[in-house]
Amino acid sequence: MKISNTWLQNYLKVDLSIDEISTILTDIGLEVEGIETVESIKGGLEGIVIGEVKSCEQHPNADKLKLTKIDVGHADLLDIVCGAPNVATGQKVIVATVGTTLYPDEKGFKIKKSKIRGEVSEGMLCAEDEIGLGASHDGIMVLKTAAEVGTSAADYFELSSDTVFEIGLTPNRIDAASHFGVARDLAAYLALSQEVKLNKPDVSGFKVDNYSQAIKIEVDDAKLVPRYCGVTIGNVNVEDSPAWLQNNLKAIGLKPINNVVDVTNYVLHELAQPLHAFDLDKIEGNTVKVRCAKKDEKFTSLDGLERELSKQDLMICNSKDPMCIAGVFGGESSGVNTETTSIFLESAYFNPVSVRKTAKRHGLNTDASFRFERGVDPNITVYALKRAALLIQEIAGGEITSEIQDIYPEPIENYLVELEYSKVNKLIGNDLPKETVKSILENLEIRILNETEDKLRLEVPAYRVDVQRDVDLIEEILRIYGYNNVVLPDFMKSNLSPNPKVVPHKIENSIADLLSSQGFSEIFNNSLTNPEYYTNKDELVRMVNPLSRETEVLRGSMLYGGLEVAVYNQNRRRKNLKLYEFGKTYRALGESKFAETKRLGIWLSGDAEEESWEAAKQSINFFNLKEKVENCLNRLGVSKWKSEEVEDERLDTAIEFTKGKNSLVVMGKVSDAELKKVEGKAAVYYAEFNWDTVLRMLSGKDVQYKTVSKFPSVRRDLALLIDESIAFSDIQSIAKKVEQCLLKEVNLFDVYEGKNIASGKKSYAVSFTFQDENKTLTDKYIDKVMEKMISSLKSELNAELR
Repeated sequence: MKISNTWLQNYLKVDLSIDEISTILTDIGLEVEGIETVESIKGGLEGIVIGEVKSCEQHPNADKLKLTKIDVGHADLLDIVCGAPNVATGQKVIVATVGTTLYPDEKGFKIKKSKIRGEVSEGMLCAEDEIGLGASHDGIMVLKTAAEVGTSAADYFELSSDTVFEIGLTPNRIDAASHFGVARDLAAYLALSQEVKLNKPDVSGFKVDNYSQAIKIEVDDAKLVPRYCGVTIGNVNVEDSPAWLQNNLKAIGLKPINNVVDVTNYVLHELAQPLHAFDLDKIEGNTVKVRCAKKDEKFTSLDGLERELSKQDLMICNSKDPMCIAGVFGGESSGVNTETTSIFLESAYFNPVSVRKTAKRHGLNTDASFRFERGVDPNITVYALKRAALLIQEIAGGEITSEIQDIYPEPIENYLVELEYSKVNKLIGNDLPKETVKSILENLEIRILNETEDKLRLEVPAYRVDVQRDVDLIEEILRIYGYNNVVLPDFMKSNLSPNPKVVPHKIENSIADLLSSQGFSEIFNNSLTNPEYYTNKDELVRMVNPLSRETEVLRGSMLYGGLEVAVYNQNRRRKNLKLYEFGKTYRALGESKFAETKRLGIWLSGDAEEESWEAAKQSINFFNLKEKVENCLNRLGVSKWKSEEVEDERLDTAIEFTKGKNSLVVMGKVSDAELKKVEGKAAVYYAEFNWDTVLRMLSGKDVQYKTVSKFPSVRRDLALLIDESIAFSDIQSIAKKVEQCLLKEVNLFDVYEGKNIASGKKSYAVSFTFQDENKTLTDKYIDKVMEKMISSLKSELNAELR
């Protein structure tokens, strides 16, 4: 949100530097994210001066050009070629000197010394449109003879500049979504150390001139429209706004339209109360009807788009047709233009939820909807209406031609809260003087209804939707008092609690470090996803008010977010991908019951290594992913896990790692059907850790150092001919049953199928590594173990030695 310093000074005159104001605003919770200097004319007319035409002669080589000599207060006259038909000797003119940048458009152009038709030109005589002072290009600007040669144009035209604060407004602070709201907070802070006066615009001059244009207002649903106000103004002269109003709007990034529309925008940013002006002559039946849209009703908005309305859309209508989407966007046919002579001015409080749903449904985000969605002040509508009406009369003329109609059947009550001084001091940690507490509250427009020795009974304005409890009030007090002003005691008490052995975020970081060190990139995806990815839609957790079809549900799996990232990169020629993400998945268990589970997803695609002359090109495969999964489990210290092939509709050749009855990881190659959902083509391998379960499996014991054995290990290899249905895990299992103590590792180092191998068979080359920590193993002992091993493999797997 942009806040103009010049505009701010209208309500609070402060003798503070820009940096001081910025620091204070940030300290009181209105964080200043940027500071910008805004000029009323782009470039600030820098390098442009007042000059006098000393001579003007015809260009020898061009009928429409003149050769002039210009005095700009320097020792030498400037030679300038000019094509303006009105240039003449003795004129005081606007001169853009060499090096000046002019901005007749956004890009602008730089004045250079050049030759025009063979004659030197050392600058440019300017028309008003070329320096941003008007739209005319009929000739150069000719100034009054009293203009002093050499004076900068910026000084001559008394250009103004402004400083604009970019404030990162949090969603709960709608009270500060205006210049007056920011001034109120600033005044509350300054009042603790000095006398300050907050100047609220005076509307006491509002009066009804006549009753010639009374209009009928009807509100169908008071729940959607708790308050609706309106007044008519006749004999207005719609034209461009005065410079001060245009400059204020331009400073905060708004484009001036006309004086009536500009006033409504001005009051919105002044008081945070959106207003809307309708051309009174275009209101059919002299009736304003606030109702929900009818079925299949159409509406053309200000941007020229014809919109199909929902029956939930609240509309401002005349007796026949919609004129405006309430609180969101105006209509093309009912707006104010230069032909308008009478207006109907609206000020209202609309249901925040209704406005938000309508705005999202139509993909609109306007200054009005931003404020209505968060809950504007329901008790400021009439004041804002009077303020706007008086401004319109001031700059557009006209007369008030009706009473203010105020439809407010059930007034919204302020909040009543009791606040104990002792609780204030306890939560803040310092003893604040009672007068300080009361000063802060009163300057935030929080009324003190009753005071005792121990506590206050307070009335909080309805627009402070974020302040409804005593702790909220204490937060407000501390915000204005200043977090930096809280004095830390010399002695602090604390309770020491034992640190748990398993610290989840540290475990997560260790695996993130491991994967990142192996060339993986961490990704972060939205938890909201497309329901069309999932076959079992009954378990999906659906959003009550989704932003779009693609973000309608909470993700039930980590898979699809990573696939979207993979496809996005593959489409941009980034083929080799190693990705991981920690996140949560969600599942509906029944009515109003949900399960939330932490997961770790790993995705591999492309080549195993980047292209290099040192290594042959090899695509990522199932075993590359399996290696990464086992590395993670080993790094976590998870032992005695098992892996077996399982069915998973998302994956081809899926295996599951388990410990006891707990599933730790499921991994495999993503099926073509799943890739098709995200328009993917290249193979992707995926593993999903049930992170919550993995953490429960950790013992929390410290890592123990184990000395390297001084006794050598012994390796034996076997070439086994086995049925193609047999898995390597079957061989591992048998080997460990034969020798549990001395067998340290079983490894598959070669697989062969093809020539000289019978159909339905395959050849596995398997190594077995043995080691005794206390003595050297003999060949005789190892041979006996291997005989048992071979015998068991033959009997249980029908294996043959090759």
